[in-house]
Formats: sequence, C-alpha cells, structure tokens
Amino acid sequence: MAQTVTNNHFIRLVNNRFRFSLFLLYKLPSAWLAGVRVTHLDVNSCTTVVPYRWLSQNPFNSTYFACLAMAAEMSSGVLGLAHTRGEGLRVSMLVTGMEGIFLKKAKSRTWFTCNAGAAIRQAVLQTVETGEAAALTIPVTGQSENGTEIARFQITWSFKKV
Repeated sequence: MAQTVTNNHFIRLVNNRFRFSLFLLYKLPSAWLAGVRVTHLDVNSCTTVVPYRWLSQNPFNSTYFACLAMAAEMSSGVLGLAHTRGEGLRVSMLVTGMEGIFLKKAKSRTWFTCNAGAAIRQAVLQTVETGEAAALTIPVTGQSENGTEIARFQITWSFKKV
C-alpha cells in the first residue's frame, strides 16, 4: 500500500460549488436538474442533498424515489471517485446492485450521508495491488432536516483496475 489513493484535487473540485455544478451539468444532467448537490466531502464521508421541488416530486406529495436513490448513489459514488482518481491510478467503478428501504415520506430536503471512505480506500488499494476486481456494499442513510430517517440504501460498487 505504498501509494496514496485519495485525490485532493477532486475533493477541492467537489467542494467548489460552482465548479462541481458545471461538472454535474456535464456528467450527470438529470441529477443537476433534480437539484441534487454535494454539501460535504472529505476522505471519510460525503453528504448530498436532494430538494423537494417540482422537478423532484411525485404525484403523492413527496420526493420521487428515483431522486432519493440518485442522491444516495451520488454520496457513495463521489466518495468512490475521490479514492479512484489518485495520481497514476487507473481504476473504474460501477454500481452492480442497489437496495433501498423507504421509511418516511420525503416532504422537504433530504440529506444522504455515506461514511465508508476507509472501506472504499481499502477496496481500491486491494484492486490496485492484486489487479482483481473488488466489490463493496456501502450503506447510505437519508435524513430530513430534523434528523428523521427517511431512507436507507445499500449500494454495491465494483472497483476494477483498468
């Protein structure tokens, strides 16, 4: 594990609201249109937020489940990108599974937090060292502004050396 995996340049890009908004518009336009944004990113955790508004609502007066899933996936995916974009690394990542449990109606903004930075780093390092793909199931929790749990996701990522 001689080389570092975390890309501080990417973390700075994500934490720059304007630059990351342009990145989203270019790479994930549906997330950009729905209003999904990153509110926090460091090497250990990432938090995203999805608003309850016209472009993210369903006919049942709550946030559409796909928008909630998009925000959950983004919180783990951005954290994964921070660890796979290190200098000299050539590691691809792909969602291979997702499970979601919806506990309450999302009637306002919902924050999704992924705290699996250390596990992602370990999976990426394992992939780089062995050349074998590594799969990792990552928990992500969604909460309302007052801390009420809205949803729980288990997102399985595959990391592969390119």
